[in-house]
Amino acid sequence: MSEDAKFEDGGEAPLRILAADEEDLRVVSALCQDAVAQTSEMSWKRSRREFALLLNRFRWEYHADRPGQPAERVQSTLVVDDVTRVRANGVDPADKELVLSILSLGWTPAEDGQGTLTLLLAGDGEIALEVESLNITLTDVTRPYLAPSRKVPDHDT
Repeated sequence: MSEDAKFEDGGEAPLRILAADEEDLRVVSALCQDAVAQTSEMSWKRSRREFALLLNRFRWEYHADRPGQPAERVQSTLVVDDVTRVRANGVDPADKELVLSILSLGWTPAEDGQGTLTLLLAGDGEIALEVESLNITLTDVTRPYLAPSRKVPDHDT
C-alpha cells in the first residue's frame, strides 16, 4: 500500500519548488496565495531575463493539516526566468511603498511554449510577464515566523 507524502515528512526544511508546466504552476499559485510584497522588493533584470519578487508567504502547506495552530508566514523568493517583457496594470512600480497581495498566478500559453504569466493582485492589479517558457522557482529564504496578524487569511469575508 502506498501513502501520499505529507508536509511533515520534510520536517521544517524550506520549500524549493520548480514550475515548468501548468500543473506545476497550480501548485506554486496555491502556495503563493495571500502572499504580500512591496514593489521595492520586485526587480526585473532585463539583461538576465529574470524577474524576482521577495514575498511574505502564508504557509498554507503548514496550516492545512493543523487547524487552530498559530498562523505562520515565511519569506520566499519567486523567480521567473526567460522573461522578455514585464507589464503592470493597476500597479505603480515606482511607488516603492505599495504593498501587493497575490491572489493567484495564471498562465496564458502562446506559440512554441511561450506565453504570459500573470500575477493577479488584490485590488484589480496585475503584473504580466511575457516569457519564452514557463520557468519559475519558489524558494523559502527564512525560517517561518508567526504571522503579524496572527490570523489565517479568510476568503469568505
